[in-house]
Amino acid sequence: MSAFKGLGIHIDYIKGLNELGIKTPTEIQEKAIPKLINSKIDFIGLAQTGTGKTAAYGLPLLHQVDPNEPVIQSLILSPTRELAQQIKKQLFKFTKYVDHKIFIEGVYGGEKIEKQIKALQRTTHVVVATPGRLIDLIERGAINISQVQTLVLDEADEMLSMGFKQDINRILKYTNGKANTWLFSATFPQEIDRIVKTYMSSSAEKVEVNKDSLVNENITHLYIKTSLKEKNNALVRLLESRGTDRGIVFCRTKAGTQNLSEFLKEEGFSVDALEGDMQQRDREKVMRKFKKETIDILVSTDVSARGIDVNDLGFVIHHQLPEKLEYYTHRSGRTARAGKTGYSISLLIPSDLHRIQELERGLGIKFVETKI
Repeated sequence: MSAFKGLGIHIDYIKGLNELGIKTPTEIQEKAIPKLINSKIDFIGLAQTGTGKTAAYGLPLLHQVDPNEPVIQSLILSPTRELAQQIKKQLFKFTKYVDHKIFIEGVYGGEKIEKQIKALQRTTHVVVATPGRLIDLIERGAINISQVQTLVLDEADEMLSMGFKQDINRILKYTNGKANTWLFSATFPQEIDRIVKTYMSSSAEKVEVNKDSLVNENITHLYIKTSLKEKNNALVRLLESRGTDRGIVFCRTKAGTQNLSEFLKEEGFSVDALEGDMQQRDREKVMRKFKKETIDILVSTDVSARGIDVNDLGFVIHHQLPEKLEYYTHRSGRTARAGKTGYSISLLIPSDLHRIQELERGLGIKFVETKI
């Protein structure tokens, strides 16, 4: 018997999961699915990026849809367009062998709003949205979320750190009272606690995965001491030492990202940049090249890398340490996905060294100094 059948998943969905190579439930799936599958509850799931959260909420959500009711019954909010597209694609694949048709639409910025308005005029059961674009559609009267029974906040901490707090509050007001809210987050800052207390039932079920380690356990955290002058040369030697591994190099600023990407190209690396000022078209082109492995290294800012889900990345490199603890969690979570191992390597100048203790204490991880 499939382990998913034991969790209450219908055989038609199990066929779709098998085809995707998903045979064994992850810890968050094991804990969340039985609670969510046929019940009307508020739910908090604390789990790292890359632990299989989409199936953990997506499968129960699809089981709850009534295909004969041509209204939007479920709404999933996600921080970035890339992640929203990914969730939509995954849900669609889950339903491949299901007898009845479940219609899923994605609404996000960077695409013509008219096209999305038109798509929403057809029967839609599930909407995957970024907060800003959803508010825009609500204000235009182009979307009706009054019948939503399940609202999922995916990567809730990322949405807040990207400045969507007001939008989320407004959306929760629109659906409040009628919808069950399922909140998923890697970290639990105060603002998330505030959302939980304001909009969710006090009897909400809470599930935590690996609660002692805020960061995926399959990641090895290393740091290399260097100087400002030597940092780029150290990066070149480090990338050369990684052989055929693929990965992401993180910078703090858009300008830094562009400059570093140009520098690495001149050094002969197969590399491209991803940053906030890029046109959506160009971002997608870069992501396609990275996914298809025509480029091996991505140089990215924190916000631009949100929602990048590429398996088999061997490493992430921090050209500069991030400003916030949780950014370190999100950055390093791009490697060691789907049960694999990976390296998170920081290039440190002397003034950075004290931050290592901060990260170790705050995230419950251990750094090891290494030489290239």
